[in-house]
Amino acid sequence: MRLEEKIAKALLKGKKTLSIAESCTGGLLTHRLTNIPGSSGFLMATVVSYSNASKTKILKVPPDLILKHGAVSLTVAKRMAQGVRRLLNTDLAVSITGIAGPTGATPQKPVGLTFIAIATRQKVICEQNVFKGTRLRIKEQAAQRALQLLVTLL
Repeated sequence: MRLEEKIAKALLKGKKTLSIAESCTGGLLTHRLTNIPGSSGFLMATVVSYSNASKTKILKVPPDLILKHGAVSLTVAKRMAQGVRRLLNTDLAVSITGIAGPTGATPQKPVGLTFIAIATRQKVICEQNVFKGTRLRIKEQAAQRALQLLVTLL
């Protein structure tokens, strides 16, 4: 059984809802989940918050946090997950922010640096990864890792 199917089965069985905030993956995580028939039974909505302005306006990430830590940071990933969960009033939320490349890197933040957060009503977990490969490969790895984290949490 694919990860997407395991997630769908667990969420539907538990009558849990999910929302997603994607940045560097641009909707790829959502695409994978919506390939599952019946995904509308658990997936409420996705926000592709690619710009800092959308992270602030839609997801309510404080602009000072983005200035201090950068959009690609543990702090912002957590706030994105919390923001989309609150916005859509879901049981769970996933966020992904990162640098897919080939540009946008700094000495402190290399291409492939990605933060994936999952928020529940009780807690927020966040994981840092550095994926390797092309822009598309980094996006695919980030979406895959988000699915793995969701399965583990469920």
